[in-house]
Amino acid sequence: MSKRTAGAERGAATAAAAAALEHSAHRIAGIPALVSMFSFLYYFRHNDILLYGDAVAHINIARRVFDSLTPGLLQLGTVWLPLPHLLMIPFLLPNSLWQNGTGGSIPSMIAYILAVMGIFRLVRGMLDADRRTKAAADVGAWAAAIAYGANPDLIYMQATAMTESLYLALFVWAVVYFAEFLRGFANGENTSETPVSAKLLWRCAFCLIGAELTRYDGWFLAAVMAATLTVIVLRNRRDRQLKDWHPRRLALTFLLMIATVPIFWLAYNRAIYGNALAFATGPYSAEAIEQRVGAPNPAFHNAAVAAIYFLKSGQLNLAEGNWGRFWLAAAIVALAAATWKLRTQIAPMLLLWVPLPFYAFCIAYGSVPLHVYTWWPFATFNQRYGLQLLPMFAVAAGVLTALVYLLGAGGRHAAKLVALALALVVASYASVWKAGPLCFLEAQRNWQMRNPLNSAVERVVTSLPPNSRFLMDLSEHVGIMEHLGVPLRQVVNNENHRPWKRPSDPDGLWERTLADPPRYVDFVIAFQGDAVDERVNRTNLTELIEIHATGQPSARIYEAHRSPNQSR
Repeated sequence: MSKRTAGAERGAATAAAAAALEHSAHRIAGIPALVSMFSFLYYFRHNDILLYGDAVAHINIARRVFDSLTPGLLQLGTVWLPLPHLLMIPFLLPNSLWQNGTGGSIPSMIAYILAVMGIFRLVRGMLDADRRTKAAADVGAWAAAIAYGANPDLIYMQATAMTESLYLALFVWAVVYFAEFLRGFANGENTSETPVSAKLLWRCAFCLIGAELTRYDGWFLAAVMAATLTVIVLRNRRDRQLKDWHPRRLALTFLLMIATVPIFWLAYNRAIYGNALAFATGPYSAEAIEQRVGAPNPAFHNAAVAAIYFLKSGQLNLAEGNWGRFWLAAAIVALAAATWKLRTQIAPMLLLWVPLPFYAFCIAYGSVPLHVYTWWPFATFNQRYGLQLLPMFAVAAGVLTALVYLLGAGGRHAAKLVALALALVVASYASVWKAGPLCFLEAQRNWQMRNPLNSAVERVVTSLPPNSRFLMDLSEHVGIMEHLGVPLRQVVNNENHRPWKRPSDPDGLWERTLADPPRYVDFVIAFQGDAVDERVNRTNLTELIEIHATGQPSARIYEAHRSPNQSR
């Protein structure tokens, strides 16, 4: 039998195995779907899905693409990547789904279901590919899926419009396809007649593109996978079978595909905002927000300390207090065990650790401080970052459970050991539910800070004539209009201008309204220190009320008076 024929047969076997994995992953979809639906209904009933200010902002960035005085794709802005907002748009067309936030939750919920399926497929594929662990493939896959899908913090986050659930799904599936591609590569299933592995690599590339369009984490993940593929191809460049498969061309195409997103985003920022790095250095960037907020960064310019804080954040999403150390120990043991038992499967497990160096660098040097309540400054801030390690911990739990099952030789003792392992996971998550998921508690504090001022402004706006037009900087308080159901096309705001006109756009609606509010709006809402407060022409404005709330800037609401010769 020729190598080409053997490769074709192995390729057919790979296709059959991939189909079996896909079918097995689909079987479990109903369980995370039920978890997602019931948890969403719970948080929705308790008015908890819009607690995060960022969730409100994501929803309204998507909404203003079509509901604005200057609608269009440029309303997507620059700091946040566009895919989450684009996916929300169809669900935000009904006013009710925009006003109550449901439209922003739907993509997150779908992503959560897909991610649980991806975790199951990843672990089952890893274990099923090795004859020594094949018998425990289902046990390990179920354990991993449970460890991922039952996480209390993720269950809350997937009910909101935050981007974590979507990114994690794309991250997991990129690793799934990359792992399956590597297995096919190792088995020689890559001849020109058997392009199964090539298709897996394309799917991986599309998942990476989605991840890159969702969070900047995806840029680093893509770079790591690109480097990994390059090393593999170069190390095997002398293999005669690879000459038929054209691996260099495939690898180059993969690299070009995943490079398109960073190139596009840099070019977009350069063309529209005059600065390719506007998303990182502009007025709404993390750096600018850190300077305004002044939050302490205990890991400032210290990547090692940042890594420790990030690991601690991940642990606190899994267990209360210091009990999360057992998860970290289990992850390290699982990695060592996989190195011993699953030598060909070590690459995907290592890829799941990629968030650690990325966030260590970002926390130390990228103006994104992370606080954990157990260490100085003894607060919770950006706790959700730790969720990026959840796939790693979940897969580690699945691998260890499978190995424990094998140690028991698949008999009654094995079942008891597996039950014990799952009981530990349940006990760990029970401690989180009892204390309250930290992502949820942080979101509650976020809302408690915003709500008094927002509610006071809402009461005044409700008393004003219907269909009034407003001038308002929506950067921080867009939730006021969303909650009241006031269409954004009735609000002249800081996005109603042409951003490529620098340093200002005198002919833009935003600038014209600041210069002469009565000509365009009925009322002006200014928050202390915002763009309206600092730049609006107060001639022909009558102050109706000044609102104060503890820990928040004051707000002033003005009525605009038109002269007889003015028209709108």
